[in-house]
Amino acid sequence: MDKKIFVAGSLFGMIAIILGAFGAHKLKEVLTLEQLNIFETGVKYQMYHAFFLLFVGLNTALSDKAKRIIYFLTLIGVIFFSGSIYLLATNSLTTFDFRVIGFVTPIGGLLLIMAWSVLLVSYLKKKV
Repeated sequence: MDKKIFVAGSLFGMIAIILGAFGAHKLKEVLTLEQLNIFETGVKYQMYHAFFLLFVGLNTALSDKAKRIIYFLTLIGVIFFSGSIYLLATNSLTTFDFRVIGFVTPIGGLLLIMAWSVLLVSYLKKKV
């Protein structure tokens, strides 16, 4: 499980850097400042959670069960949260109206909050 978590964190980090560079260099030519800021929010949260997964994957104090739950909550949370933000921020560049999937953004955010909550509860339950 640790390897899966570490790979996911590494991929999320790599993709966040690629998307951040793409946004800074190419999207700035076609998006408004507000749209770019929204896009950057998705990149930031993806990168935060890349580091989060690396921390979880390398952490020996967490049970395998807690790691598994955190992994899935974070994986789906980032896809829903950051993924929908990327689509919403670039909505003006497509013919499809991605606002119809806007409801998944807060679901993704909730899943990310739940992942952090599992981490907190796991540590609070731990005997010192």
